[in-house]
Amino acid sequence: MSIFTDTTHLHITTWVVAVILFLIAAFMQRDSKGRKILHMVLRLFYVLIIITGLTLFIAHSSYDAMLYGIKFLLGVLTIGMMEMVLVRSKKQKPVTMFWALFVLFLLATMFIGFMLPIGLDFF
Repeated sequence: MSIFTDTTHLHITTWVVAVILFLIAAFMQRDSKGRKILHMVLRLFYVLIIITGLTLFIAHSSYDAMLYGIKFLLGVLTIGMMEMVLVRSKKQKPVTMFWALFVLFLLATMFIGFMLPIGLDFF
């Protein structure tokens, strides 16, 4: 179990791959078979992000439970906005607000994540 909690490398790798896959899927043709497959793979990465994030949350939330809780909530909201962009664009509905919320939640999640004791020391 220490592979999940010793460092944040696995968690960071999963969300970086997920964001890249999301951007590729978002700019593909709406009804292509490749986008459908990519969306399914992306949903697998959502689960991996939540699992690795949850293990880090459980292992390290004793440091500052409120900040870890806020980061967990922002992470789930980021994943929700990613899904909303893909689903609503497939249905040809407006997605501008969801793109803006995705960027906002992603930046807020990264800022808090890097600020936490087990995060990278950028700030």
